[in-house]
Amino acid sequence: MRSAPPARRLRLGLPRRAFSQVLLMQLAIAAGVAVLATGLFLAPLGEQLDDQAMRRALAIAQTTAQQPQIADGVRSTEPSPDGPVQREAERIRRATGAEYVVVLDVRGVRWSHTDPERIGGLVSTDPGEALAGRDVMEIDDGTLGRSARGKVPLRDDDGEIVGAVSVGIAYDSVRARLVHAVPGLFAHAGGALAVGALAAWIVSRRVQRQTRDLAFSDIAALLAEREAMLHGIREGVVALDADGRVRLLNDEAQRLLGVGEEAVGRSPGEALGAGRTADVLAGRVTGTDLLAVRGRRVLVANRMPTDDGGAVVTLRDRTELERLGRELDSTRGLIDALRAQDHEHANRMHTLLGLLELEMYDDAVEFVGEVVGDHRVTSEQVTEKIRDPLLAALLVGKATVAAERQVALRISDGTRLPDRLVDPRGLATVVGNLVDNALDAVAGTPQARVEVELRAEGRTAVLVVRDTGPGVPPERRELIFTEGWSTKEPPAHRERGIGLSLVRTLAERQGGSARVGEASGGGAEFTVVLPEALTGPGAEPAPTGAREATEERA
Repeated sequence: MRSAPPARRLRLGLPRRAFSQVLLMQLAIAAGVAVLATGLFLAPLGEQLDDQAMRRALAIAQTTAQQPQIADGVRSTEPSPDGPVQREAERIRRATGAEYVVVLDVRGVRWSHTDPERIGGLVSTDPGEALAGRDVMEIDDGTLGRSARGKVPLRDDDGEIVGAVSVGIAYDSVRARLVHAVPGLFAHAGGALAVGALAAWIVSRRVQRQTRDLAFSDIAALLAEREAMLHGIREGVVALDADGRVRLLNDEAQRLLGVGEEAVGRSPGEALGAGRTADVLAGRVTGTDLLAVRGRRVLVANRMPTDDGGAVVTLRDRTELERLGRELDSTRGLIDALRAQDHEHANRMHTLLGLLELEMYDDAVEFVGEVVGDHRVTSEQVTEKIRDPLLAALLVGKATVAAERQVALRISDGTRLPDRLVDPRGLATVVGNLVDNALDAVAGTPQARVEVELRAEGRTAVLVVRDTGPGVPPERRELIFTEGWSTKEPPAHRERGIGLSLVRTLAERQGGSARVGEASGGGAEFTVVLPEALTGPGAEPAPTGAREATEERA
């Protein structure tokens, strides 16, 4: 037999939701303010009512003392319940609503009292100050209970003190006035509390909407998780406010963009400088998977607007993917070249076989010599003019690919490039991109031709690539260097519109330039100037991949 589950212990405490907590706190604050304000009002109110009662008692006493029959009665008669002093004092008491009006002589003997039996007896409090000629106001306990009391000296016509007059107003009547004022005061305090409660509810509802009705502990946990997630993921995240200023950068975004915490609070243009990357972050370029080049990095950006008018931009590094894509393109080009060579080799072997079968041995020897010589001439022409082995090998391979695509690729007679390059790989990237772009431009055109010229002017390298394609209209000559812009369909494995942008970026990083114009025979002419691309005469060539020029030897 299973035992009954233990009863749940009742847990008392604040509710977990932010809405309820804020509402309770606001109500508690409003109630506390109302109680405090009521207390601050009641404290001086009681003192004011006491002061008013004492002054009223003093005024009645002064009025009574000014009655001549009172002083004459004290001097000429004996204290009696039926005496003139008692009658006059009782008349004044009833007319003024006082609790008592007591007349006494200089000995302290009562000549009037609300209780006739006490007439002729000594007063219960010391009348010394009044008999000494001073007015007295006080709250005191007497035979008639607690009262607000006023005492004045009683003088005759000659101004001599013959006694004193003591008038009391019951303290209960003052308290009754105070209590009578409390309901109205509480009504006003309740109204203020109601207004405060309404304001607290409105504020709490706004907090509820903005916090999605989460508890404060949940919000704190979300903030901690957000910080851990933002700085832990390997994807750049940039948050912008409604004014377009950067308000958050995670570690990966700082690395990809090459900026630090100083970028927070600034616009993308101020933090990154003018360019496509800043335009993408600012939302001036729209779309998905937008390409941007930052330094030597190829980035893919996506921008998502937020409800407060800002935006969150995610950045992914596609540099390695882009490099692999280009290597794949090169591999495909090499495969096409090998296929062409295989096809051409098969044709030559068939020709040679035919000559041998026809016993035309002299012609066969001449044919073999021509084939070998043509290939040797092409390689020798390149290596004689371009001494850097990396660039020479690149152009020999491009020539084979061009031949397969039925394009004549030639090296200009003005080409002279010594083996003193600072960054051969960087220049190879520029040459490869421009040659590929030219081959794409002339593909399918009659008498397609591409000409490459590489020359050294001191320590400056100048690259010119001309083609016989349709050329570039003047209005598009700057647009083609923009990241992501292309007139061709993108291949399956990567985006287009990166090659020419990388060319200009590499050139500008070295203080150079990249521009496009019209070739003399029609088509496009790309010119790239790379200052400090070569070491000084007699200097050792820099290692492959170097980014800065070596110092010129003396």
